[in-house]
Amino acid sequence: MRLLIAESEPPADREKRRASVGRSSGETMRDLVQSLAPGATIDRATPADADGDIPDEATIAGYDAVFLTGSPLHVYDDTPEAAREVEFMRRVFASGTPSFGSCAGLQVAVAAAGGVVRSMGDRREAGFARRIAATEEGRDHPLLAGRAPVWDAASIHGDEVETLPEGATLLASNGVTAVQAAEIRVGPGVFWGVQYHPELSLTEVAAALRRQASDLVDAGLARARAEIEAQAALIDALAADPTRRDLAWRLGLDTELIDRAKRTTELRNFLEHLVAPTRATRGRGLA
Repeated sequence: MRLLIAESEPPADREKRRASVGRSSGETMRDLVQSLAPGATIDRATPADADGDIPDEATIAGYDAVFLTGSPLHVYDDTPEAAREVEFMRRVFASGTPSFGSCAGLQVAVAAAGGVVRSMGDRREAGFARRIAATEEGRDHPLLAGRAPVWDAASIHGDEVETLPEGATLLASNGVTAVQAAEIRVGPGVFWGVQYHPELSLTEVAAALRRQASDLVDAGLARARAEIEAQAALIDALAADPTRRDLAWRLGLDTELIDRAKRTTELRNFLEHLVAPTRATRGRGLA
């Protein structure tokens, strides 16, 4: 199996994240996907980079799946980075290669397919998206197979999907962000995406809060950076010992997020229910 991880982060943000947790978003996604598909060959692409080549349609078609990562990138900005990301996703759709994206990855796919992404203003989901629920269509969709009726997920974002592209299917929502999960089809391409981050560990959630502490204070989610640090410290402590029921209670978390297997549900479902059948139709077998 050949898989491609596309980093949505521009270079400066990639290095900032590496300084924080030791890995870029693409490296986090790569390591998790490798654990879910141990025999896979995984390559990385950096379409946002000015000096990075955007793979052409034929090259992308040689992969069994494409994963788009999260990023501080704003796809509605008129920047070369955003334009390159959107162009890359258009090529993914045209190639017919199954694709999955989290957070900005979902937003890139929406923009590439003709939908609309907007800033949330002072609203945020910071740390965790709460009380996500499947829509009627989502309850029977394989992306969400095995999810509880309502669940929390790792999430930190200040942009959201305003309008899904024509023909897309809304799969999940919550009280803060209307589009929490969706399927998008363009030509031969099928994309499954979520606004949250099934790939993030609790440690990476805590690090993301610290990196964005000033913005979260400005948005009114905390009165001072010390409050952000206190929340991040609780999350770090739970990451160090997931059996700490006291910390889970204080953070309002359950096994849907604490348990790694449940936390990564959407990625496993993508590989099992979309990638594997597509490989079979392409005659590529199971290896």
